[in-house]
Amino acid sequence: MKKTGGQNSRRITIRIFPALLVLSLILAACGAPATATEVIPETGVTEAPAATEASVTEEATQAATEPAVELPDTIKVGAVVPLTGPFAAGGEQIKNGYELAVEDINNAGGVDVGGTMIPIELIMLDDESDPTKTVQRLETLYSENEVVAYLGGFGSSLHAAAAGIAEKNKVPYLGVAFALQGVHNQGFQYLFSPFPKSPALAVTTFDMLDSLDPKPTRIAILAESTDWGAELSELWKEEAAARGYEIVADEQYAPASQDFSANILAAKDAEAEVVLALPIPPDGLGIARQMKELDFNPGVAMFIRAADSLAWGENLGADGDYFMLMPGWNPAVTFPGAAEMVEAHQAKYGKSAQATTGPAYAAVQILADAITRAGSLDRDAIRDAIAATDMTTVAGPVTFNEDGTGNVITVINQWQGGEQVLIWPSDQASGEILYPAAPWSER
Repeated sequence: MKKTGGQNSRRITIRIFPALLVLSLILAACGAPATATEVIPETGVTEAPAATEASVTEEATQAATEPAVELPDTIKVGAVVPLTGPFAAGGEQIKNGYELAVEDINNAGGVDVGGTMIPIELIMLDDESDPTKTVQRLETLYSENEVVAYLGGFGSSLHAAAAGIAEKNKVPYLGVAFALQGVHNQGFQYLFSPFPKSPALAVTTFDMLDSLDPKPTRIAILAESTDWGAELSELWKEEAAARGYEIVADEQYAPASQDFSANILAAKDAEAEVVLALPIPPDGLGIARQMKELDFNPGVAMFIRAADSLAWGENLGADGDYFMLMPGWNPAVTFPGAAEMVEAHQAKYGKSAQATTGPAYAAVQILADAITRAGSLDRDAIRDAIAATDMTTVAGPVTFNEDGTGNVITVINQWQGGEQVLIWPSDQASGEILYPAAPWSER
């Protein structure tokens, strides 16, 4: 691989030991021709003895001529993350997961590339929660930093914008914190997401609802008018119909709206027992506050994405309790390395690891493992190795399907007493589901 950016490189040199080829021709007949032949009429021509006295070593004739292999001082990995803008709270979780994983890998000596340990150099850029800037930052990482792989940010819209750039540049891309299935239906070969997608979220939602006693039956959907909003709301409706639930309100709203009262009142007037929504964080906070103002208190409120960060509890206090979310992870999971990562997060950032920090950490684990198995920093070799992933991360076991979606567990958290408690699946749960939600006046 060529050197990048004037950076000094580590050179692995295979030394070539030249052998001297000595050819000794010992002629026995003094004054005879260099090649003597004797004509004997009876038997024809007999050649003079060949110069077999020369000793030619096999080692010399098969001397190794392998070229030197050049590796960089660091493995450059680019991450585009929303550190500002409406996705900033989620972006912070992603950033922390990436940073912790890179630190742990580098502290252990780095990544094994064909027998040489090389540290990861994480180059992180802020896209300000703007898909246009996501594209620009990825192009910068490719053209100026020559990264061998991309790590994504937070939110389906940003990942959808990024996937095409990864494909164009032929750079393997690992993204978590996005559930949009549609982007995986476009035939991309360099996109991988070890994170639950909309079909899994829809199934898990109703698996959990089926377990409740008494079982709710009246569902309201509050879906933002985006590709992901349309995708997941349709899947929720399909699951509801298949399992005997009734959709009593099907509301759409524009992201970054200020007034959700009409949507909320439609659900309240329909006597919805469950609200399913997937708002961005600012919208989710607004919807929750207005639900309280309008005294709408469903037994179950599933707010995917908006309730992921600690900002939910900090902003809403006790009013944020009982809300459920499906962020892909919880610090209480029992997978190898998870407890150590949670402890390191507390020490480094002074607060608990959050919902999408674990999947972000896992993405770096997957990349490092793939590079080692590839034995190379060639992007295509890394891509192929990622596709063949079969490992257990801090977020659980991971393999990939042909479309780049990951086979991973889908967890449900619930805010209880100002903390996210893992309530699903039962074999990982650290607490019971609080159902139905307490009235606003009793929280």
